[in-house]
Formats: sequence, C-alpha cells, structure tokens
Amino acid sequence: MSDADSFIDEVTEEVRRDRLFRLMRRYGWIAAVVIVAVVAGAAYNEYRKAQATASAQALGDAMLAALANDAPDQRAEALAGIEADSPGGEAVLDFLTAAARAEAGEIEAAVADLQDIARNGDLPGIYREIAQFKALTLQAETLSADDRRLQFEALAQPGKPLRLLAEEQLALIDISEGETEAALDRLQAILQDAEADAGLQQRARQVIVALGGTPAPALGQQQG
Repeated sequence: MSDADSFIDEVTEEVRRDRLFRLMRRYGWIAAVVIVAVVAGAAYNEYRKAQATASAQALGDAMLAALANDAPDQRAEALAGIEADSPGGEAVLDFLTAAARAEAGEIEAAVADLQDIARNGDLPGIYREIAQFKALTLQAETLSADDRRLQFEALAQPGKPLRLLAEEQLALIDISEGETEAALDRLQAILQDAEADAGLQQRARQVIVALGGTPAPALGQQQG
C-alpha cells in the first residue's frame, strides 16, 4: 500500500470516528434510556415474580392452617375467610370450601361455591367442568333426573375431559329410572374404552355384576 493510500485510510477512519462521536453526543442519551428501561424492566419482572411467589406461599400457608381444623364446618368457615389474588387461587379455595361444606352437610352452600367456579370465564375449561360435574353429583337428591341427565350428557360429549365419568353418572341415572339395559350398555362401553382407568373399570364391573350382567373383557385384556 502506498503512503497516499495509507494516508487516505487514516483520514477516512478519523472521519468515521469523528462522525460516530458526534452521533453519540447527539443520540447517546437514547441508548442510555434504552439500557435503563431494559434494566428496570428486568428488575420489575423479578420483583413481580418474587411478589407472586410470596403471595402463593402466603395463600398456601393460610389454606393449610384452615384445613388443620378437625370439624368440617370450622374448615369451611376458615377457608371462606381467606382471600386469593388470582382466579386460579380463588378457584382452589372455592373447591376446598365446597368440599368442607359438603362434608358438613351444607349442600346448598357447597353447590353455590362450585357453580361460582363453573361460571368463572377467567378459569380454564377443565376447572369449570370439574366444578359443574361435582355440583351435579351433590344435587342427586334435589335436582330432577331429567335436568341432571341433560347436563351430564353435555359433559359426556366426545373430547370432553370428564366424558367417561359423566357416562358413569348417566348409567346411574338409567338405573334409578329402571332402564337397566341402557345402564348395562353404558357400563360395557366404558369397559371397552381405551381411556377408562383401572378405578373406573372396576366400578363399572361391580355395577354390571350387581345388575346381573357379565362384564365384557376390558380393551387391554382383549388385546392381551
């Protein structure tokens, strides 16, 4: 490289450096603001995580303290006095409160707690369906068979997470109405369903035998 070329490169580099310094003096504050914002955002996220963790721990401690009561009515009262700051935490509280109230014989109050969960659009569908299912089982003596059948049929649709449990309840409704063959068909179908767990299969077999039927081999036993 000639001295002239070297000199030109050095001048060009100086020009670039000078231009960069001028840009930094003019716009450098933007970079500083961005850096501060990023650091502040990260700090705020960590703070929020810490707050959420502390809140969850406090809620868990309060629940455990309430559940330590031996009497179900006292558990229900203690649980009802706890406040949660998230829809999920509130749903868990309502489930526990409903269970305590049901155990204490406060069926209407338990059903009301569960129906609150079932109507809460901020919760995942599975929460709402579990609440609806449990509320229906608690109303076996107070809600007409037709109303319960209609709602259990909605829960028994293909793809529903509680489909087989709803089918079991429908079979029990069939039995209560004297429709033995319909109940047997439902229970046999449960035994043939690949999604039926061992506990559900066992209950289905017991009811089939009690009705005078012969349980068909479960799907896994047929394949074996």
